Amino acid sequence: MKAVSRLFCICLLASALAPATALAQRVINTDLQQQMSAEQFRAAGLDKLSPAELASLNAWLQGTVEQAAAQVREQALEDGRQEVIVKHRGFLDFGSNEPISATLPGSFNGFGKGRQYTLDNGQVWEQTDTATLSGARGENKSVRITPGLMGVWYLQVDGHNTRAKVRRIK
Repeated sequence: MKAVSRLFCICLLASALAPATALAQRVINTDLQQQMSAEQFRAAGLDKLSPAELASLNAWLQGTVEQAAAQVREQALEDGRQEVIVKHRGFLDFGSNEPISATLPGSFNGFGKGRQYTLDNGQVWEQTDTATLSGARGENKSVRITPGLMGVWYLQVDGHNTRAKVRRIK
């Protein structure tokens, strides 16, 4: 299952990078004379450059563009990686193991095996053990979901010590 998750992550990152890479290649593969109209070229005073000077300027620009494109690729890669980690947190052992602090919008009526808890961040967790929590009823309760050993996660309602074993289903 780990290999499938990693393959999914790689495919997602590759698709995120494709537009930036295509743009960088399009810019890098042309020089100033090809990018500008003759009127723009003259207005910029570039027609006064010798062929050697123009070639030197084009080479310098290409190096600058390549460096910028590399930075764009690196940033897109990191942004995509972070998005995948945050989006898939709590599924099996994929993503971040940082605790999740959220709110249970609406009524909370305690713990019960099989109950589903929809958080304000859109995540849905299902209780997998028989933990109970009586007297914890209320509205818009703050919760914390923390990782345990071997991919297990626990949901705890603020102000109570009892934790319920949960698994993320959405």
